[in-house]
Amino acid sequence: MFSQERNFTDWQLTGFGDAPAFLFETIGSTHKLMKSMAASGEIAPGTLFVADSQSDGHGRHERTWDSPAGKNLYFNILIPLEGIPANHFAQITQIAALTFAETFNSIQDSATIVDCAQSTIESSAQSANRDCASDPKITVKWPNDILYGKSKFCGILAEIVYVRPQQSGQQLAPQQRMPRPALSMGVGINVNSDPADYAHLNREVTTLKAIFGHAINREKLLRALIGNLERAIGQFRAFGIRPWVEAWKRMDQFIGARGTIIVNNHCTDQNRDSGEGAIKKTGRIIDMNDDGSLLFECDDGTVETVISADLEI
Repeated sequence: MFSQERNFTDWQLTGFGDAPAFLFETIGSTHKLMKSMAASGEIAPGTLFVADSQSDGHGRHERTWDSPAGKNLYFNILIPLEGIPANHFAQITQIAALTFAETFNSIQDSATIVDCAQSTIESSAQSANRDCASDPKITVKWPNDILYGKSKFCGILAEIVYVRPQQSGQQLAPQQRMPRPALSMGVGINVNSDPADYAHLNREVTTLKAIFGHAINREKLLRALIGNLERAIGQFRAFGIRPWVEAWKRMDQFIGARGTIIVNNHCTDQNRDSGEGAIKKTGRIIDMNDDGSLLFECDDGTVETVISADLEI
């Protein structure tokens, strides 16, 4: 994972089920392009888009996602939804966040082993083990922000799109010609950039290079993330979200903490601090329910089940 990576144009990748991957050295937004091409029947579910840089990258509520070239990962995967009830579609981003966090933690563990071995050579084993054990873990802030401590480095944006069947030589039955829903999931990960690159955003941001202490081979990382996500979606179809809720509780650092739920959040980078366009409720995080929703106690004593909102800690 920490080997030298090859040129971006030489990356060898596939989407789900060996669906094709398309590489773009520069693009406005992989998310916008995937939505357009899916609607016109130019791509099928499972397709992967990867950009080396984006000029119009954004997160939820059109917030800016800086996308410098040659450093990070920006990709979209068109997730097929067959076998998943419509009322469970929103849980897929939680599945993705938890799967990615577990992948990052396994990489952090391997980096720690390498660093500890080196430290053992250079100093006493007791000192090295104490230092290595102190590293905080990567975790998920409900619903799908991936953090190291309180610094974000990975964002997920998802949207249901309707995929028109691709043209073929065969005559399709009427029901086969109907567009089918799929989930276009866009992911931005700060990989080999530096935290100082994001000082202008005025919020806590970090990168995998800063966390691991090593530059990451982005191609290998993306291959691991896509493979793990495809397996997780298959398990989700079979078992629902509950196993991931249990995983979230094991890694959680937020249960019991105070926080602010932001409902109907239309805040952008420009009005984020003023809170214009948002309904905010402060209180305490009680738990995560078995369906992935959040149990939240407001300061006025009411307890709410929160299905969709932003959470500030």
